[in-house]
Amino acid sequence: MSNNPEKLQPRLAKLNEALESGALDQARRMLNRGLAPVDVAHLLESSPPKEREILWGLLDPELHGDVLQYLGDDVQIEFLNRMDAEQLLAATEGLDVDDLADLLQQLPNKVIQEVLQSMEAQERQRVEAVLSYPEDTAGGLMNPDAITIRPDITLDVVLRYLRRHERLPDATDTLLVVTRRDELIGILSLNRLLVSDISVLVREVMETDFHAIQATASDSDVATLFQKHDLISAPVVGIDGKLLGRITIDDVVDVIREDAEHQVMSMAGLDEDEDTFAPALKTSRRRAFWLGINLIAATIVSIAIGFFEDTIQQIAALAVLMPIVSSMGGIAGSQTLTVLIRGIALGHVSGANVRWLLVRELLVGMTNGLIWAVVVGTMSVFRFDDIRLGQIIAMAMVINLTVATLAGTLIPVMLKKFKIDPALSGGVLLTTITDVVGFVAFLGLATVFYL
Repeated sequence: MSNNPEKLQPRLAKLNEALESGALDQARRMLNRGLAPVDVAHLLESSPPKEREILWGLLDPELHGDVLQYLGDDVQIEFLNRMDAEQLLAATEGLDVDDLADLLQQLPNKVIQEVLQSMEAQERQRVEAVLSYPEDTAGGLMNPDAITIRPDITLDVVLRYLRRHERLPDATDTLLVVTRRDELIGILSLNRLLVSDISVLVREVMETDFHAIQATASDSDVATLFQKHDLISAPVVGIDGKLLGRITIDDVVDVIREDAEHQVMSMAGLDEDEDTFAPALKTSRRRAFWLGINLIAATIVSIAIGFFEDTIQQIAALAVLMPIVSSMGGIAGSQTLTVLIRGIALGHVSGANVRWLLVRELLVGMTNGLIWAVVVGTMSVFRFDDIRLGQIIAMAMVINLTVATLAGTLIPVMLKKFKIDPALSGGVLLTTITDVVGFVAFLGLATVFYL
């Protein structure tokens, strides 16, 4: 399946031409026969609301479920809310259980119950097993579809059992060995199955040293495990060791992508699933909160500057140099903050190594502070012919860069300790601290030396 924007743009242009010229039959054929579901989803997300409505109406109903699973949450909810339980059931027929559960989790509980009641008992039980876990856990990611075998049968029996299936579940690289009570005791790779003597028992060739994931594990822990061990799939077990399902690499790739988008968007106070073409009012409402937070931070900074109003009025050069101090501190702090947030996300940062990181960043801040203090101080002396002014900005630079790196280290660690997402609020706190410290240090030193 393709999702290459460069290849999709010409198709999107042709679709738009067909829509604008009223050639709806041509547009319908292009949409339903020429594109994979993932590409249709990309086209829908790349279209303004009016064109999106037309495209969805032209899409064959039997493709709705396949397309919905690839849409971002905002656009996905937009279409799901228009469908009743019967339409949802028809649209999602044939989807994997984990994909179906992902769609249902976007709906109100009343609608979820209506859809579940419309299912066959066995299918409903499997979906409810996934829905019983939060979306961001291994249990919420898992698919109950897994091929299980007993340890006391021969490989010949296993091969004959597999041939009875029309197809194996996607990303099947291992068979899961369980007891009669569904306790997971080992795995048998397809590679080992194919090259071993078919007369030996499963227990003789199965692997007992394998990676089983607790259903309550977080999705980030699951992604880390897959990355570390290059897994294609992994079994999911309950606290009693019984097999519940398995997680496959395609779900983990989604988790990694969503985490990456979350890191980037959160630094601007935005949702990673925000619709690019959302209405203006909805977009304004979402962004207003963080603009308000930023206003509070800016007000704090302006109050700090206000204490030195007399100094600024008497020494005009201070107003010219002030932004340099705050900007350098902001950049230095952001570098440290980004490294720490990444380290926390990867599981590299813990209570045992925070002190080492703190000392390292303190040395980095002081070193860079001294280097750039000399540069900026010298420039200031030549620009304003004032040695004292150069000394003041140099000292302020060392202070602010040192504090910035310390803040960039401590803020994400403290926020994580209080279960607050450091990517979401760390940037605002850091900017406020570096601005206040930078201005107070620079203007405070100027007040002492000049006035």
